[in-house]
Amino acid sequence: MNFVPSDPDPTPGSAEHGFSPFFSTSDLTAATPSGVSPNVSSPSMTSRPDEFMLSQDYLSYREELRSLIFHTAQSAAPTRQGSPAGADEVKLTHELHNGHLQSHRDTARILSIGKRVFYLRNYVEQVASWLDMFDGDRVFGMQIPSLAQTSPPLLYAILALSARQIECKEKRKNSFDSLELYQEAIRLLAPLLVDRDVKIIPICVILCCLEMMSASAQDWRRHLEGCAALFSTFGVHGFSGGMLQAVFWCYARMDLCGALISDGTQCTLFQPSRWLPAGTEAHEARSLFRASQNPDMHANYSVWLCAKTCKLISDRTRYNELAEQNGCTEEVFTNRWLALWDELQVWLGTRPRELHPVKTAETKPFPQILYVHWAAISSNQLHHTACILMLDSMPKPLKLTMNLGMAGSTLWHAKWVCGISLSNPHQGCINNAIQPLWLAGRLLSHRSEHEIIIKLLRSIESTTGWGSCWRIPDLESAWGYKVRKSGSNAAS
Repeated sequence: MNFVPSDPDPTPGSAEHGFSPFFSTSDLTAATPSGVSPNVSSPSMTSRPDEFMLSQDYLSYREELRSLIFHTAQSAAPTRQGSPAGADEVKLTHELHNGHLQSHRDTARILSIGKRVFYLRNYVEQVASWLDMFDGDRVFGMQIPSLAQTSPPLLYAILALSARQIECKEKRKNSFDSLELYQEAIRLLAPLLVDRDVKIIPICVILCCLEMMSASAQDWRRHLEGCAALFSTFGVHGFSGGMLQAVFWCYARMDLCGALISDGTQCTLFQPSRWLPAGTEAHEARSLFRASQNPDMHANYSVWLCAKTCKLISDRTRYNELAEQNGCTEEVFTNRWLALWDELQVWLGTRPRELHPVKTAETKPFPQILYVHWAAISSNQLHHTACILMLDSMPKPLKLTMNLGMAGSTLWHAKWVCGISLSNPHQGCINNAIQPLWLAGRLLSHRSEHEIIIKLLRSIESTTGWGSCWRIPDLESAWGYKVRKSGSNAAS
């Protein structure tokens, strides 16, 4: 397909949006102040914590879980080792599917209380699609709810996450269902952690996702550390196979978001080299990802490349600004930059047809790009995000000698980041778009573009419950003005 840039200087009267699932045509046609939704106070997790976050019970249980996870990770070895060959995956599935009759009775009792069946249905219909967006086998939507029938801690974990999503989405006050379920999940999880049982991994990742919904952006890495330690201890990585592989990639996307939040100062907690099987060299990754012949794995390849981009930039930042002796000299950085840029372009050129858009339209101020495959949405957006980061850090000598064509325009990539989110309403993908939209939004100069991005960020939060409005003041600071409640602009 041919990539054509949109007009870099759009005018308010030139919008031609025809199939944006987020906004009606009247919302966007003129991109005038009257088309902007009323401003609401940002429920920024950094400044307006709710009762869940402020609860001493939550804080104490969160620290207890963290302590138990690290104690498990520091143990000599897990009772049941993870296996790339999938042997323990089969064992794990067998154990959970063939639990004792008492476990079935326990889960029936759990679901008989209050609104728990409603929370389970919401998990399957809404939340699981976030976690499964790069997984056609739908491990979180189909396998894990089935396995939870004989695993009370797993059942409590998915109920807690679902309840928390509803509380955040509806901004419920004095609702503590998620806290009660979270506490019970940890209570029942503790013996499994002590036994260093591999079935703790999906439970801990789901609880980690709940904590991400409730954490300030600056505190994300603290919540991610425990799962990273477990993956290391159990030898789980992006090619472990089966359920554990799907769980790993769900965590990897959260880890990448944390790296993007750091704005070039930090890499992922779980280093990209450890996302591959032990002993795999970096140059072998391309063939390893492509060997699977699976569009989901090619999408995961985009996540890995974006993580490598964060790693490259953070290495250079720390070498220059903190005098960290990590070997990222100017020459080394330039060579790594060239190799990674080439890999990013190869990713784009070798995408399977499932990851190509089914429709594109060069409308203003943003192009419209529609995908039908879930994994295509975020993987393509992450590609453009990585390219923005790469171009922003491009070595000066290369700027004078390389002609990158359209791919060398940060503005073009930024508009595609925004266009992808505007055209594709999948909840998991718009959740994962918050940091890409922040990076892209900073590059845009026209007020009609700014209004649309702010409206999009508000829509993400109201649609999914995932905090996104905290990025609005950051964007307004970068633009030099605020968008008022009425949609009028005020100089800072």
